[in-house]
Amino acid sequence: MRALWAAMGLIVLAACGSGNKEPDLLNISQPRGAGPDEFAVLPSKPLVIPEDLATLPPPTPGGGNLTDPTPRADAAAALGGNAAVLARGATDGALLAYSGRYGVASDIRPRLAAEDLAFRRANDGRLVERLFNVNVYFRAYEPYELDQYAELERLRRAGIRTSAAPPDPALEE
Repeated sequence: MRALWAAMGLIVLAACGSGNKEPDLLNISQPRGAGPDEFAVLPSKPLVIPEDLATLPPPTPGGGNLTDPTPRADAAAALGGNAAVLARGATDGALLAYSGRYGVASDIRPRLAAEDLAFRRANDGRLVERLFNVNVYFRAYEPYELDQYAELERLRRAGIRTSAAPPDPALEE
């Protein structure tokens, strides 16, 4: 009898878990609130006096510094890429103009976040799933999921080359 009461007590305590009524996104970069972000701390580059001081860039308010960390550029250079391509410059002007040719909504991020929150609240699972805090994220978005192998076949039928695409595991059995 004591075991039954203990099990009932555990179930009640588990149901009273998190008081957060807003569903969490499955996003590693989502702010969690408490504690430091260990990935935000980057070591600065060492101070080096160049041989010719005329090669230094002119100081600009709010501009970059030669000792500022550039992790993406450093990673691109370490992997054999061109780090200069990462800097947004005149080369992106045509792309940005073309992508914004029909107008750009300035409030797109908060609007999408509000619409997504409303969708997730409307699809937050059945009673038992809510009681036991079961994640229903993937089931809620399943109707919008892209079937990669069906899309691959559609593209191939349209004559579009699709090199290096993995085979369908369902066909290998």
